[in-house]
Amino acid sequence: MATKKKPAVPGLKLVTSSKASLFPWIGLSLIIVLLDQVTKITVERTFAYAETLPITSFFNLIKVYNPGAAFSFLGDAGGWQRWLFLGIAIGAVVFCIYMMSKNASQRLFCFALALIMAGAIGNGIDRVVHGHVIDFLDFYWNGIGHFPAFNIADIGISVGAVLFVLDELRRVNKT
Repeated sequence: MATKKKPAVPGLKLVTSSKASLFPWIGLSLIIVLLDQVTKITVERTFAYAETLPITSFFNLIKVYNPGAAFSFLGDAGGWQRWLFLGIAIGAVVFCIYMMSKNASQRLFCFALALIMAGAIGNGIDRVVHGHVIDFLDFYWNGIGHFPAFNIADIGISVGAVLFVLDELRRVNKT
């Protein structure tokens, strides 16, 4: 004896989506960009160039400019690097949005890309507006020296890159 299936309720549609939304990741990036820019504006208005404010025995706030990339790579190249690094930032943002849209349900992957994208946007804004990136976080250890100064955008890029690698390692270990 066969059982009858109940008819669907007229007008009721079951909506299922296999794709997660891209908007939380974009929102996270925008929050980080806002935090990055607010801190840079505050430092720019509050400090003179190279002025240092000791906070702890291993940390200062300092206002320095970086026309190059990480660790001042190509910092003295004459100006063309501004546009090169801006182009790389734009490419990174486009790539991150594309990858997040294709993999929006993969939380760690998208979180990593959102952080990287925020850092690229934050430092890209500086390159357009100032021609250089404003750095202000200065960590150091007595007897060893100072780590190169950095900013919130740099933290986003660095943490995002580490999370990206961890996510890939996690994927490889699943197979």
